[in-house]
Amino acid sequence: MLKDLIRKNRTYRRFDASHKIELDDLKDMVDAARLGSSGANLQPLKYYLSASDEINDTIFETLRWAGGLKDWNGPELEERPSGYIVMVHDTSISKQPYWDHGIAAQSILLTATEKGLGGCMFASFDRSLAQKLKLDEKYNILMVIAIGKPIEDVVLVDLPEDGKTAYYRDEKKTHYVPKRSLEEIIL
Repeated sequence: MLKDLIRKNRTYRRFDASHKIELDDLKDMVDAARLGSSGANLQPLKYYLSASDEINDTIFETLRWAGGLKDWNGPELEERPSGYIVMVHDTSISKQPYWDHGIAAQSILLTATEKGLGGCMFASFDRSLAQKLKLDEKYNILMVIAIGKPIEDVVLVDLPEDGKTAYYRDEKKTHYVPKRSLEEIIL
């Protein structure tokens, strides 16, 4: 069921770097995004794909990993993702992307999950990435999506009594994500 796929689609930050992502898999994820809704059907999103170690390293160095985990600077070399999708807004098509990037990102990550992969979305990255990738000025990077074979467990838990939504890890590196109850979010 779709809801099971959504439940399994978590943000992963640690991957098996030896598991190489195929460019065709990245293309398939983007194809799923392409088929989704687009504000005014303008379809202003474009994608830069990387499954290359050299370009992956360039992208990785610009990312800011897990701001909520203050004592962690990101994955070790053997835990890095082996693919990236850089989502851009083509400003020659529209002035703003509406909600397209959220819909596209969810479609990409659900497709990755269906393939036994996982990912992490980044809006926090060094803006010099556009120059490093030699992107035309008309392309505004909206987000970077890291893709790889997850090696961590992510567990959804009920929101604690104190109401804090911050994610956390235990000593076994299990990643916990507090979620509000259905009753709390329905007015």
